[in-house]
Amino acid sequence: MSLFLPFLSLAPFSGDWTKQHSAHLLRRATFGASLDQINDFTAKNVGQCVEELMTDLPYPEPPVNINYENDPDVPVGETWVDKATSQGVNGYRRRSLNNWSLELMLKNNPHIREKMTLFWHNHFVIADINEPRVLYNYIVKLRRLSLANFKEMAKEITVDNGMLEYLNGRDNTRQAPNENYARELLELFTLGKGNSVGNGDYTTYTETDIKEIARVLTGWIDVRNTLPIRSEFRAARHDTGTKTLSHRFNNVVIQNAGTEEYKNLIDIIFNREEVALFICRKLYKWFVYHEITAEIENDIIVPLAAIFRQNNYEIKPVLSALLQSEHFYDTCRVGGLVKNPIDFIMTPLNAFSLGLPEDAVVKDRALGGLYGFTNVQQMALFQAPSVAGWQAFYQAPLYNKLWLNSFTLPSRKLYTDALSNTGVPFGNYRLLVDPVLIAEKCDNPEDAEKLISQVSILFSPMDYATNQKTVLLEVLLGTDTRQQWTNKWNTYVADPTNTTKKQAVLVKLRSVFTYMMRMPEFHLS
Repeated sequence: MSLFLPFLSLAPFSGDWTKQHSAHLLRRATFGASLDQINDFTAKNVGQCVEELMTDLPYPEPPVNINYENDPDVPVGETWVDKATSQGVNGYRRRSLNNWSLELMLKNNPHIREKMTLFWHNHFVIADINEPRVLYNYIVKLRRLSLANFKEMAKEITVDNGMLEYLNGRDNTRQAPNENYARELLELFTLGKGNSVGNGDYTTYTETDIKEIARVLTGWIDVRNTLPIRSEFRAARHDTGTKTLSHRFNNVVIQNAGTEEYKNLIDIIFNREEVALFICRKLYKWFVYHEITAEIENDIIVPLAAIFRQNNYEIKPVLSALLQSEHFYDTCRVGGLVKNPIDFIMTPLNAFSLGLPEDAVVKDRALGGLYGFTNVQQMALFQAPSVAGWQAFYQAPLYNKLWLNSFTLPSRKLYTDALSNTGVPFGNYRLLVDPVLIAEKCDNPEDAEKLISQVSILFSPMDYATNQKTVLLEVLLGTDTRQQWTNKWNTYVADPTNTTKKQAVLVKLRSVFTYMMRMPEFHLS
């Protein structure tokens, strides 16, 4: 694949590769990483790390019926994704899908695939769909293509049965064209809406294009009453006339091509340079920062878009160039994003190596509780508030700061306090950090100051200021001296099964972990 880099600012990172750099990469590209994973990536170079993040993975097994005994078509332990539906089953199937989706974010191997699946879910939004099988097919499609070819993704999503329902493509007929999908295809999915320069002319496309594209897309329906559920082309519903696009597309004429006509349309749209620019801006805002200055547009976005086009809209080359660039690791961009709710909830579970319970029913209950937290934090999967996605990813001037408000901030504190102190309760099971296990992974846990310094990489994207380190040291020590901490730690290490000796260090570690998760830096990525 071609990685021609015409601008120095997108040149590969060439400095000393440190733990801070590997942690930054893992923080932005995954849903959190443990100290072991950060150390492992630090031992590699940036190219090896990025390549590992994008290595092809096997696809996950589908979600199953955990414990619902009233599904006539799906016994407990089997999947429902390819089975018939019946009254009363959609509730448990939707919970199964939600929980399965979150569990994939908790896998141990660092990889970018789930982060990119979420990116595309926020890009090609569907919501308000009550059929779990449709949602499953949709998210599997995004996952399969998340690191593949964007043009192919646009083609497949255009006739996805969930998208046909959400944006009324199934209602789009030659007798009554529906323009909903045609409009969003141009405005939100491919070109972006430019400045209005005339009546119905938005620089990148016109109202005429929307009307003609709606005609191109007539004839598709979603089929659910037979298996497998699917989209299907009905020739009698399709407008067979020629369609003529505006001067923005050089007045190209699209001839009737039946089932292939939508693909021809996508090819025409992707001939426009604006497609690559539009997507590269969105990737930049997702992985780097929400503000794109004129300099960044010229020195970062334009060359990224050139890479995108040179590689026929393959996604990996663009991500590889961005995540290996000097620009990505610029210290002024580290900590520049507020964690979205899914990041905030899932990251500490991965960072602190909190495994889920082995019992399938208990694990399902815990995952359901985590999904409930994402809902409370206003970012539940498959429930984006509009076709534009979640506002924090596009709404100026606050952008990702919108995640923090008088409701979500106290909720975040309740979650992290429970994680570090009493455990997040899910029935009889509690999700609880063991800070002693984290401290044991440090080089010198008996040295209070070095311990704070080493674990801080899990709590803050940037190094703490000197006065902050002083406060954290005071929180850890309490009324003890540094030597007393050293003695307590060494006493525990000499007899680790002694609960009294472990408790002596555990209480102190819980105090400082709780404090660090309450600090503003913990909300940043």
